[in-house]
Amino acid sequence: MANPDIVIIGSGIGGATIASGLAGSGASILILERGEPLPATPHARSTRSIFIDEHYRPKEMWREAGGAAFNPGNYYYVGGNSKFFGAVLIRYRKEDFSELEHFGGISPAWPFSYDEFEPWYSKAEQLFRVRGSLGEDPTEPFHSLPYAFKPVPDEPPIARARAELKALGLHPASLPLGVDIETWLKEGKTGWDAFPNTGQGKIDAQTGPLTAALTDKNIRLETGAHVDWLETAPDGKSIAAIHYTQNGAQKTLSPKLVILSAGAINSAAILLRSPSADAGKKGGKGLANSSDQVGRNFMNHNSSAMLAIDPRRRNDSVYQKTLMLNDYYLSDGKGGKPLGNVQLLGKIDGNMLKANVKTMPKFALDFMAGHAVDWYLMCEDLPDPESRIMVDGKEIVMQWRRSNMQSLEGLTKVMRENLRACGYPIVLSRPFDKRTPSHQCGTVKMGNDPATAPLDPLCRAYDHPNLFVVDGGFLPTSAAVNPALSIAAQALRVADYIRKTELAA
Repeated sequence: MANPDIVIIGSGIGGATIASGLAGSGASILILERGEPLPATPHARSTRSIFIDEHYRPKEMWREAGGAAFNPGNYYYVGGNSKFFGAVLIRYRKEDFSELEHFGGISPAWPFSYDEFEPWYSKAEQLFRVRGSLGEDPTEPFHSLPYAFKPVPDEPPIARARAELKALGLHPASLPLGVDIETWLKEGKTGWDAFPNTGQGKIDAQTGPLTAALTDKNIRLETGAHVDWLETAPDGKSIAAIHYTQNGAQKTLSPKLVILSAGAINSAAILLRSPSADAGKKGGKGLANSSDQVGRNFMNHNSSAMLAIDPRRRNDSVYQKTLMLNDYYLSDGKGGKPLGNVQLLGKIDGNMLKANVKTMPKFALDFMAGHAVDWYLMCEDLPDPESRIMVDGKEIVMQWRRSNMQSLEGLTKVMRENLRACGYPIVLSRPFDKRTPSHQCGTVKMGNDPATAPLDPLCRAYDHPNLFVVDGGFLPTSAAVNPALSIAAQALRVADYIRKTELAA
């Protein structure tokens, strides 16, 4: 096979979106995806299959730095983790691009401003056909374009919850969602949050940008292609080859440009597994790592599920996930430091609860789920060089040092008070753990200084000019909202830069 001009490693949000941004450029582009397309089977809408039998979870095991093994919640299919995402496509707030002081420390500034980035947010919203509404959320930053589609409608129990929160003086707002709700419900009467998308109802990396990219005859997708390591030229200054395994065979490609979009954890692992010419020097392990920051600054939102239960009122919502609350995003409501974002989960049922509370009888869990409004509380995890991803041979080792937990405690407390004031006598909460990929980011951050960041502000590796890393790994901060739209916006920005510089020559 002739070497393509560009190889993109991974077909998740970053890889698929940058491919769509390069469509029509005339460059020959190959996307290598380790997974296969998600098959349409009855498992896709079965909460028992998904949450109890864990039908879709990967077979691999990772290890904590202390030695305990665990099964991660990363998915390996065409479209990556976005095949299961909640389809929340929300912008970081303008303040997230500046330095922010939190209870747990400082969230650093981005290497560019919200205003510079804003046009790419608008382009990404158009690409993912986001449904939303402006003017409801006081933290909403400037939008140069309105949403192209109206928000997904509240179901009656959620319209009631919106009114209850408004009555407290709060500002519930419509979640911006990449969901064609009519198509989704025609394919099955379930929510979409954590459900695999085997049709067209959810606009994920595959059904959105990848489908658009593959209309270009110069862009191809190969599945079952597991990238093992990257090889540099003898001088170490450029990536000379990609080594991958496909159907048991070892294969090699030598493109002009390499775009690594395997996800925050796997992109870091690929770089760390790749031999470097400067072994033994500072940061001499792996590639793009003269800063000694590859794998470091791993972030994964601090988050909890919260169930507001009223035994007197049944919640018969099918999908539920249409509201967010950012009243505590920029402060604790009393002039103090930020807490975070609150949004609805997809509607839970007894099987979803049984996966986490195995000893309680199923009938009790069914009753609880049927009378609950289910919320997701999300707070910023701050970057820490000692919170990191490492490799031990082929094994991934995670050393996640959680930070800023005081914000999650504060948000849990204030939301418990609010929901009780709304008339829910029982409010339960439970934090998510490392098995849930709650927006993994960091590990290959961008920055203005090559001494402290592996990537420049356009995601090009300082050490290897023909290598870009475009996935959640480039994010210098996690903010307290879902990162998918920010990844997509940066992917479009980087694609535009590549077209104007690398491909125009």
